Amino acid sequence: MSFEAAVHAQALEIDRLALEMTAAAGSGHPSSSMGIGHLVTVLLFHTMRWSPDYPDYPTSDRLVLSEGHAVPAVYAALAKLGVMFGKDPNARRKMTIDDLKTLRSANSDLDGHPNPMEGMPFFDSATGSLGQGLSVAAGLAEAAKLDGLDKRIYCIIGDGECREGQITEALDYIIDHKLHTVLPIFNCNEYGQSDRVSGQQSADRMAARLIAMGFEVKDIDGHNPNQIKSAFDAFAKTTKPMALIARTVKGWGAESMQGASWHGKPATGDALKKALAELDQKRMELTSSLGQGDAFTIEPPADMNTPDVAVGDMPTLGEAMKSMDMESLYQSGVIATRRAYGIALRALGKVNKKVVALDADVSNSTFSDMFKKDSGSADRFFECKIAEQNMVGVATGLSAAGKVPFVSTFAKFFNRAYDQIEMALYSGANLKLVGSHAGITLGSDGPSQMSMPDIAWFRAFATMKDHRGNPGFYILQPSDAFAAYALVGVMAEYEGCCYMRTLRADTEFLYSEKDVFNLGGFQTLAEGKDLVIAASGYMVHEANKALDLLDKAGISATLLDMYSLPFDSDGVLDLINQAGGNVLTLEDNFGGGLGSAIADALTESGDSFKHKQMFVKRIPKSAKTPDEMLKMCGLTATDIVKETKKLLGVD
Repeated sequence: MSFEAAVHAQALEIDRLALEMTAAAGSGHPSSSMGIGHLVTVLLFHTMRWSPDYPDYPTSDRLVLSEGHAVPAVYAALAKLGVMFGKDPNARRKMTIDDLKTLRSANSDLDGHPNPMEGMPFFDSATGSLGQGLSVAAGLAEAAKLDGLDKRIYCIIGDGECREGQITEALDYIIDHKLHTVLPIFNCNEYGQSDRVSGQQSADRMAARLIAMGFEVKDIDGHNPNQIKSAFDAFAKTTKPMALIARTVKGWGAESMQGASWHGKPATGDALKKALAELDQKRMELTSSLGQGDAFTIEPPADMNTPDVAVGDMPTLGEAMKSMDMESLYQSGVIATRRAYGIALRALGKVNKKVVALDADVSNSTFSDMFKKDSGSADRFFECKIAEQNMVGVATGLSAAGKVPFVSTFAKFFNRAYDQIEMALYSGANLKLVGSHAGITLGSDGPSQMSMPDIAWFRAFATMKDHRGNPGFYILQPSDAFAAYALVGVMAEYEGCCYMRTLRADTEFLYSEKDVFNLGGFQTLAEGKDLVIAASGYMVHEANKALDLLDKAGISATLLDMYSLPFDSDGVLDLINQAGGNVLTLEDNFGGGLGSAIADALTESGDSFKHKQMFVKRIPKSAKTPDEMLKMCGLTATDIVKETKKLLGVD
């Protein structure tokens, strides 16, 4: 039997199916798919240890398709192998060739780009926003290492997407963490979407860069079955990071489909007939030695030994701080929420071994270093350096492998990874993002270190439902240490995405061990009859100061700590109606956050109301204290009183 002829035959079949399914869909990327047909064939039909009957089995080797637009090649292979698929894990069925005709249809599990949440458990994350897959692969490898699993992670990356800085971030991470079980496969076909790739992304330059970074590099013809197999065999034996340069032809097998003009364009009519005829001719040239009985053998994955995850209950904040020799700080009654987060993360790590922590070179400021410094959780801490995009991608991979990742950095620096966060959400990732130094009370470092548009951005996802039917994100803004500590535990128990803001400034205790915090909840700190003041985070404390001033002015106010978005709308609306429909919202960020959320709820209710939004309406600059910052932005207790009087029409 000729292995070479068998691979060619299967790759040509993948090419044919890619052409036909994209033609049926009326869109897609057939030429990109045809360029990786040989790589996909050797991986799925021969090299990878996996089972089409159990495509998401925990010990299986994994394939991350970073160039997600080339997914028709993988769909074709999965259909030939009869992979089990479907959104309901209990009602999966074998994929057939006929299923390929439904590509990109609204009622199909074959999305235009890979997505595990749309019925394709073979994949671990949604890809298609280029440059992100290698980070996910690194996260999968980190999880396998923690679990003691001998699984290999393959990642196919387009040469054009290598321009994205995240690729370099991920390559650095793989070298730093000695992840020799990840194989970056660079598909070097020399073309992007509209033109040839830059010379900086040429196969020769990429190989030189990879060698300089510390990779062992295999440079092969990506359409030579024996060279592909030899490279994969070498990877299986290596003990240091390896990368593969695969020189390929975009539209291989059909000369009329080659070059830049067919990117994202299906062949139809005479063009399709011509391309299929060219494939038939190629088959005659390359598969004459193929016997009728030739077949591939897939090595199955190893049996799973379930790791001990020892889930237990977290101690109270007081108990945790006592165990960490921090009793005097606890007794002071003044603790920054970022420090409370670090205490909670360390306590959580002791009782839940699924929890992992990631940081981007600021762990001594976010206080995630408390997790790292504990011997019982140190191996579950991943230092990602100043590379937030890669950090979120690694966390997505860890989540796909069953971990519960807490990802920490300054809230401002998550802005750099908005795209990666969005793709993680679409992937169904169980991410817990914690941004410290949030809002204007950061003070002296100025706006480059503050986070002000983040609430509006995350709130966009709080207004929609994820694949599980829950809010896309819960946004949490604890105002004191008790709230921050409790919410960390709540986040860990919830399956879905959360974003928590923590503060640099120390804040006084508002709560105790008895207070309960839930996703979607709020706390009532004072009850009045004239208006409701709804505040979040640090601004709860400023609103608390304003209560005394308002009382002296004869104004009775209800104060709500709106620590969660979304929130219990009915409960909040009831309190606003009891206060005559008057509400003032208060937040230390740009608009589009809490105030907008309450405005939406009021509008939808149909009730009459008066609503004043107070938020940051200018670009702030450095100031030495939180009080100076609040004065600069018109958010002091005095400002609250002034705006309240305007709202109520009193002097």
